[in-house]
Amino acid sequence: MRRIISLFSEPGLTALRNFVDHATLFAFDLDGTLTPIISDPQNILVSEATKEELCRLIKHAPVAVITGRSRNDARAHLGIAPMFLIGNHGAEGLPGWEVREKEFVDICIGWERQLSRIFLPSNVSGISIENKGMSLSIHYREARYRRRARTLILRGIDLLMPKPRRVRGKCVENLLPAAAPDKGTAMLYLMDLTKCPKGFYAGDDVTDEDVFRLDGNCLFTVRVGAVQSSRAQYELLSQGDTLRLLKEINRILAQLS
Repeated sequence: MRRIISLFSEPGLTALRNFVDHATLFAFDLDGTLTPIISDPQNILVSEATKEELCRLIKHAPVAVITGRSRNDARAHLGIAPMFLIGNHGAEGLPGWEVREKEFVDICIGWERQLSRIFLPSNVSGISIENKGMSLSIHYREARYRRRARTLILRGIDLLMPKPRRVRGKCVENLLPAAAPDKGTAMLYLMDLTKCPKGFYAGDDVTDEDVFRLDGNCLFTVRVGAVQSSRAQYELLSQGDTLRLLKEINRILAQLS
């Protein structure tokens, strides 16, 4: 595991200033990165100041938002139009993947039906299944005994056919079709599509590690929120630092214009 450097340290800011330019693809997770994590995910709000900085960035470089939400859900909360809005942890919205997306939808419908039989009403207190179209999220934040709930969920997942790719989140288990692209695949795909030789990515969750674990000098990765272990190169101590990060990126790009 690589040592994470504070982005707002002198080495971190120097590295950022030496890396970003107008040929960089800038990508961000949504929940926990552009917005704070709250108890009711449907009430997230991107601050006006953050929207303003994102709009400034969009004018000077390609910008993507890569989120676990469906694209429609994310669009309703985001309030801006980045060049790319990728949903379902990378599985939804990649140009050229439209045919495969239909396959992913059918797989998730099948999983939802199987899980509805596995999780009988008597043992699902605090567990909810969210079908996002091309992925499923099984939430247990509201469960009284979260460890017990997660154990039950994992047993159910083991019974699913076809076998899903499971990604653990914060009080949630995310299920994706095995052939679906993850956030790392999506990031590299968008860099290739835009012909950007470099990519900047900021995220806060386990699903973002699919980007963080990518090797190479062409990526600059930031973990939002201090954690004990991550493959990200740099970190922000809290989500509240994201606005400062956006302002710094825009300041650097303005100096390069």
